[in-house]
Amino acid sequence: MSENKLNSLGFAKAESDTRVVVAMSGGVDSSVVAALLKQQGYEVIGITLQLYDHGVAVQAKGACCAGADIHDAREVAARLDIPHYVLDYETLFKQQVMDDFADSYLAGHTPIPCVRCNQTVKFKDLLTTAKELGADCLATGHYVRRHLLDGDACLQRGIDPQKDQSYFLFATTPEQLDYLRFPLGGMTKDATRELAQKYDLSVSNKPDSQDICFVPNGRYGDVVRKLRPGAITPGKIRHLDGRVLGDHQGVIDYTIGQRRGLGIGGRREDIQDNSPLYVVAIDVENQEVIVGPQSALACQDIYLTEVNWVTPVLMNQKHSDAQGIDVFVKLRNTAPTSPARLFLDSKSSAHLILEKAEYGIATGQAGVIYDRNDASLMLGGGWISSAPITALQSA
Repeated sequence: MSENKLNSLGFAKAESDTRVVVAMSGGVDSSVVAALLKQQGYEVIGITLQLYDHGVAVQAKGACCAGADIHDAREVAARLDIPHYVLDYETLFKQQVMDDFADSYLAGHTPIPCVRCNQTVKFKDLLTTAKELGADCLATGHYVRRHLLDGDACLQRGIDPQKDQSYFLFATTPEQLDYLRFPLGGMTKDATRELAQKYDLSVSNKPDSQDICFVPNGRYGDVVRKLRPGAITPGKIRHLDGRVLGDHQGVIDYTIGQRRGLGIGGRREDIQDNSPLYVVAIDVENQEVIVGPQSALACQDIYLTEVNWVTPVLMNQKHSDAQGIDVFVKLRNTAPTSPARLFLDSKSSAHLILEKAEYGIATGQAGVIYDRNDASLMLGGGWISSAPITALQSA
């Protein structure tokens, strides 16, 4: 291959001379990545991570990285005739993801373990392993696009708006992004499944994972109780006006904006407007869950910590201390982006002022920032450390 001609992964050499490690979860997306790169002539190595006790998890359908998924990844690798390794990352995963998950809930936050997993286990430990294997890059099945902007790698949202996963990758560093590749970012999910059928992969009709991999039944509280036995304290459910409406068995069972499962029926006849009640705050110090009407959840100020800029050169060009920066921000993976003004408080903290108030913003979630002139271009993001609601500020 000519020195000036790059292959599809951006390397100036033949595909057969380019070694790629593919993170294979056992799902259709990563399986198609492995098949696609193999078909294009790359030297492909599949790696699957055992992240927790798959002897138990094998019973959990719809959760990634479980025993059945390891089996599926191995079967796909055999079908493609590529080397495949299962690495035991169980201890690392517990220390870096599961423990953080439990401690966050105990602190009254709502964590996103998938981001922590990408931030630590996958894009740190697995990436290091890929380099030790002499791979030119690490490829994953995420629906995001990586391209070069003035010579620097940047991230764009996947073209399929229903599958875009850029929200979960805001913590990716420029150094990691240099090494990562995302072959599915320019494809729709339907196109991915069509390729899976074309390559005759056994997972072509496998459903997408809906749950956090180590919480397959969606019962977060059960996991926290198992990880932190004896750390859960019962307390009171209190209305914003001060009245006690009921009892709870632990703040870990509640998240900001929650309406169902409050333990008080969702509405009370003795409340004047008889409107549905939502969790508006979690008082960890007093072990109280504060509830109120939906209107009380209104929030316009968002404070971020552990801020990471995926493309720092671009941010330096935009930065103005006094005036701030017009951006779009995404405060939940399933929410649309919202216009906001960004002020950088320090290198690792920031303040966002939303043009319009949003409801149910929880600490521990992420604020992911996109360019105002190009809503597909992700600038970076951070963890929400504070999202004060007007109702408590004026109380």
